[in-house]
Amino acid sequence: MSAEDDEIEQSSAPLMEHLIELRRRLMWSIAGFFVAFILCFAYAKELFNLLVIPFTWAVAWADLDHKKVELIYTAPQEFFFTQIKIAMFGGLVLAFPLIAAQIYKFVAPGLYRNERMAFLPFLIASPILFLIGGALVYFFFTPMVMWFFLAMEQTGPDTEVSISLLPKVSEYLGLIMTLIFAFGLVFQLPVVTTLLARAGLLTSEGLKDKRKYAIVAAFIAAAVLTPPDPVSQIGLALPTILLYEISIWMAQVVERKREERIAEASGDKATDSKSDAAGQESDGSQEGAST
Repeated sequence: MSAEDDEIEQSSAPLMEHLIELRRRLMWSIAGFFVAFILCFAYAKELFNLLVIPFTWAVAWADLDHKKVELIYTAPQEFFFTQIKIAMFGGLVLAFPLIAAQIYKFVAPGLYRNERMAFLPFLIASPILFLIGGALVYFFFTPMVMWFFLAMEQTGPDTEVSISLLPKVSEYLGLIMTLIFAFGLVFQLPVVTTLLARAGLLTSEGLKDKRKYAIVAAFIAAAVLTPPDPVSQIGLALPTILLYEISIWMAQVVERKREERIAEASGDKATDSKSDAAGQESDGSQEGAST
């Protein structure tokens, strides 16, 4: 039995101990989320004002008066529940490092040392890629989408009917949260495909062969996950296709490293076999000399 097998054997525990450990990790995760939720709820209005900033940029792009930035709520409880949604969203983002650490601590004892070292970079890359996708939504796509909607307004003395955009707080929050989650999930594509490639479930050639289907699927997913406007749909589909190409490159890197390890292992075996053969020849020559 190898040293890694001994390490796994030592970390094994009865089912009840695993359940107790799972309960402990869940309690830490829930407690972290609850603390982050309370903190975000205390500053829910400030967070909502922060999320409205892309709307102000869209108003500036549309050459409208800054006083045009106005949102409403039509039900007495609407803004209260909107603040709860903001607190849940912010609490999940703030508590994610703690939740991810608890998941890793629960899973790590059942992994070999090299598997833990291979899994840890993906655990770090996943939230970073999610934040990149969210930042892309905040600084570019939300202003673009709101500018697209503002361009549909009908105002001025030459029009018979004045039509202005006056969004509800819950609908605006739902729009920006949907975009952030959609882009954040799409940006996980390189992580998922790299893990599958390491497990041998995907190959770079297979990804290349499915490229045309992936492009169609990207536009279908963009149509489902984003609002029904071409700006946000194309804006989500194009990064998805780019990330798919990055995933192909990552799969090629994984395959290249696997081939290098196999070549090194075969070279070590060949060296060992040669040394064994040389040792046997030297033993035979010594025996011949003694006789």
